[in-house]
Amino acid sequence: MMKYDVIIIGAGIAGYSAGIRCLQAGLKTTLISQGQSALHFSSGSIDVLGKLPCGSAVEFPFQAIQQLAQQAPEHPYSKVGAAISQQGLLWFQHTLQQHGMPLSHQADHSNHQRITSMGTLKATWLSQPYVYQHKKQCDFKRLVLVSIEGYRDFQPPMLQDNLRYLPEFSTIPSTIVSISIPGFAELRHNPHELRSIDIARLLKKPSAWQAFCDQLTQVATSDDLVILPAIMGNGDGLHLLDKLHATTGLSLHEVPTMPPSLMGIRIEESLSRAFLSLGGVHLKGDKVTKGEFNHHRLNAIYTKNLTDMPLYADQFVMATGSYFSQGLAANHQGISEPIFQLDVESAQERAQWRNHDFFAKRSHPFMTFGVTTTASLNPSRQGEAIDNLYCCGSMLAGYDPVFEGCGGGVAIATAYHATSQIIAQWQAQASTQEALV
Repeated sequence: MMKYDVIIIGAGIAGYSAGIRCLQAGLKTTLISQGQSALHFSSGSIDVLGKLPCGSAVEFPFQAIQQLAQQAPEHPYSKVGAAISQQGLLWFQHTLQQHGMPLSHQADHSNHQRITSMGTLKATWLSQPYVYQHKKQCDFKRLVLVSIEGYRDFQPPMLQDNLRYLPEFSTIPSTIVSISIPGFAELRHNPHELRSIDIARLLKKPSAWQAFCDQLTQVATSDDLVILPAIMGNGDGLHLLDKLHATTGLSLHEVPTMPPSLMGIRIEESLSRAFLSLGGVHLKGDKVTKGEFNHHRLNAIYTKNLTDMPLYADQFVMATGSYFSQGLAANHQGISEPIFQLDVESAQERAQWRNHDFFAKRSHPFMTFGVTTTASLNPSRQGEAIDNLYCCGSMLAGYDPVFEGCGGGVAIATAYHATSQIIAQWQAQASTQEALV
C-alpha cells in the first residue's frame, strides 16, 4: 500500500509551495503533476494585489486586504487574512533564496511597477534580480531597447511607442539597437520556429557570448537602462545575467516573451530543486482520475498511470489550476471541477459569464468562477465539506487573478494557509501519540 502523510495534486506555484512547506515540517509528501505548469507562461514576478475588485489601484497590498474583504468577502485573501498572506509571501521569498532564486520587494512592502514586453507598467511585489523596480521617478538617462536580429517574439518598436504615452517615461529618450548573434541563422528552419530557449542555448557558446557582450557595450552606457528579452535560461539564467552585468557594467531589465517564459521556468526549477532536495516524491506525467470518499473525508486517489493501485494519505491538497490547466472545465452545461466533482460557484446563464466589452473596467464574471470552500479552504461535494482536502490557487472561486493582479500571491497565501492547518493537526496528533506512549 502506498501511504503518505500528504498528497499534493498539481505542480504550479500553489502545489509546489504546499509540498515544500509540508516537507519542511517533516511530513511524508508526494506531488502529482500532469504536465507543464502555467509557470512556463508566467512573468517570473509575483503579483500580490494590484487592484481592488472595484478597480482602484493598490500601492500597499497587505494593507489593502482589509478593504478587499469588505468588497469581496469570499475572496481567498478575505479567508486567509492579511497577516497570514504576508507570512506566506515572506516564507516563499526566503525559501527560493535558499534554493538559488533571489526575489526582492520594496523596503516599505509596497508594490513596484515592472515594464512589460508591451510597454505597459504592471504592479507587482516580488521580482527577479534583473527586473527594474519602477516607483515614481526614473533613475536613468536613457532607455536602450535591444532587438535580437531574427528573433520575432520581442517587438521593441511597440514597447517604445507605448512607453512614450506614460507620463513618467514621456520625457526619457529611448533608442532601439539591433544585436546580431553569431550562429543564430543556422538554427532557423523557418521564420517562426526559434524561441527564447534556442537563443539561451546559443549564448552558451563563447563566441556568441562574446559577440553579444561586445555589441551591447558599443551601444549602451552605465547611465542607460537596457531592456532586453529574457533569453538566458537552461538552469543558469541568473548566473549568465550576473556575468553579463559584471562584463558590461550595464543596468539591465529583463522582460518575459512568448512561451516558454525563461523567467517563469527559473521559478519552477527553483521550486522543483527545493521539493526534491527535501525528499519529496514527484509523480510527473500522471493524472488523478478519481477519489475514494467516505462521508466527509477523502481516503484515497487513483491515477491514470497507477490504474487500480490507490494512493492513500491523511491529508490532500488540490492545486490543479483554472481553465488553462484543466483544473476547471467549461462547456455548454456550465462550469465544473472535473476530478472530484467538487461544488463550484458560477452563473447559470451563459450570457452572464462575460461583460459586453472584452476590455472592460471590471472583471469578467467567468474569471471569478471556481471551487467554493470554507474559511479553512476545505471544498465540498454535494454540499458536504471534505475535512481533509484543501484547495489552493487559481481553482478557487471569488477572485480574478488577472484583473486584480494577484495570481501568484493568492497561490502562495492559500497554500501557506492550507498547510499551516495540516501541519498544526499533524503536530497535535504526534504530541497526543507521544503522551500516550
